[in-house]
Amino acid sequence: MSCTLQHIGFNIFTMSTALRINQLTVILLSVHLIPTNPVAEQRSAGKSRKRVNPVLHTDPPAPDPIRDTHQYCNYPNLTEHGWEGHCPPDYKLLSVQVMIRHGDRFPLYSIPKTKKPAIDCVLSEKRKPSHPLLASFISHMALGGRGHWDASLGSLPRLPNHSTCEMGELTQTGVVQQLKNGDHLRQAYINRHNLLAADWLPRQLWVETTGKSRTLQSGLAFLFGFLPHFDWSRLTVRQQWSTLFCGQSCDCPARNRYLDQEQRRQYRQRTADAELERTYVTMAKTLGVATKTLRAANPVDALLCHFCHGLPFPCSTTQTLPNAPDEGACLTLQHFAVIRRQQKDDEFERREAGLYRRYAVLAAHPYLNRSAARLERIARGSQMHKGKEEAVLALASAHDVTMAPLLSALGLEGAGFPKFAARLVFELWSSPETKEKERKSDRKLDNMFIRVLYNGEDLTFDTAFCREHNRRSAQPLCPLGNFLSFVRKDMFNVVNATSYQQACHQTVL
Repeated sequence: MSCTLQHIGFNIFTMSTALRINQLTVILLSVHLIPTNPVAEQRSAGKSRKRVNPVLHTDPPAPDPIRDTHQYCNYPNLTEHGWEGHCPPDYKLLSVQVMIRHGDRFPLYSIPKTKKPAIDCVLSEKRKPSHPLLASFISHMALGGRGHWDASLGSLPRLPNHSTCEMGELTQTGVVQQLKNGDHLRQAYINRHNLLAADWLPRQLWVETTGKSRTLQSGLAFLFGFLPHFDWSRLTVRQQWSTLFCGQSCDCPARNRYLDQEQRRQYRQRTADAELERTYVTMAKTLGVATKTLRAANPVDALLCHFCHGLPFPCSTTQTLPNAPDEGACLTLQHFAVIRRQQKDDEFERREAGLYRRYAVLAAHPYLNRSAARLERIARGSQMHKGKEEAVLALASAHDVTMAPLLSALGLEGAGFPKFAARLVFELWSSPETKEKERKSDRKLDNMFIRVLYNGEDLTFDTAFCREHNRRSAQPLCPLGNFLSFVRKDMFNVVNATSYQQACHQTVL
């Protein structure tokens, strides 16, 4: 099927919070969280190269604290472009592998001696943000007993359902973000390419999630946007016990040692930041708690929730400001800005140190290896693998601590920390076959290509496996063989190994 490019407009979203931020000359950036237990632009082209995805700007945009922070929040009423599903004429889409980060959630930590954010987690089509599919999504989730569920997933709620959100609970904003994600990819892959026919078979769809309600609900919302009113009886939802989606390959001692080294580096960098330490002391005094207690509460997590929902920053329930008896002692945007500035510094140092990249390669390999094997089977024409229909759509509903190492392992460390409802997509394409290739089955992969898109942007030629691909090639896409070689051997160069097993069990200095 030939592909056409559509122009997608942009809307400008403003908030009262944004007006306050304009008054600051600070840098805000996305939060960077490292798991403590991982197992529980414009790119120039050659003259002969046809670019599939035109770039929307000619120069890198200047740093914009409002844009960066709002991008992390991912307000679902914004119109965004996406280049998923676009290809040269006559190329055929064979498979799509999608990983999403769960949508907007209530904080995982509470700030001592402050009130929790007042957010209602019961879904209502009458409350904003909303979506045209929200009402039917709510009704359809009531039929979930007809589906097939792995392990304990069947006992989890399929919808957020507390009038006062619980810790880590998916919000209505998070549900709408994923409905929007699914609807966007439905237009790209089903309406344009008929990736899944109306009579799709159960084996053609692979859905997996961790055992958290926010990832399960995010996956279901995405799936409903992608396949509205899908047949529950044909759906199986599988559970991944590890946030790394490592399946049966989670045993990797070296990965844990690299993570431990990275966390110690992060701690040293944080404690050496005098401005950050003074800020924590000031925040603790404002709330009337010990500094170590405030730090352990990870206040940036709750502050991000207040920021993204346009709520005032939290105030102490016991303290008052001097000479202002009618006002509570409150945390401020300046406090928030210092924490985010430190995270920016840490991001730069993390890349320089290289410890996180080594951790990321070992953390992401099992998921990448399973994806590579699936794509190769489809590419070789063996969709009937061991008598079973191969999944042409694979969905993994995951966390930031799943997606961040995956991006790093792919060499996309500059892509930015995963925002709420971030999406990472691997597309498998076949080019028109020549008669010669049709006769040589051993060269079947020669006309198979891969695209990697992050939040709708084509980053294929920024990946470690296709960065050096000849841009003057007659082929405008990246050969699938590059990806397969990278996953099975080349990605381990950074840890001086040639295989996952060797890398996992060698000594870490």
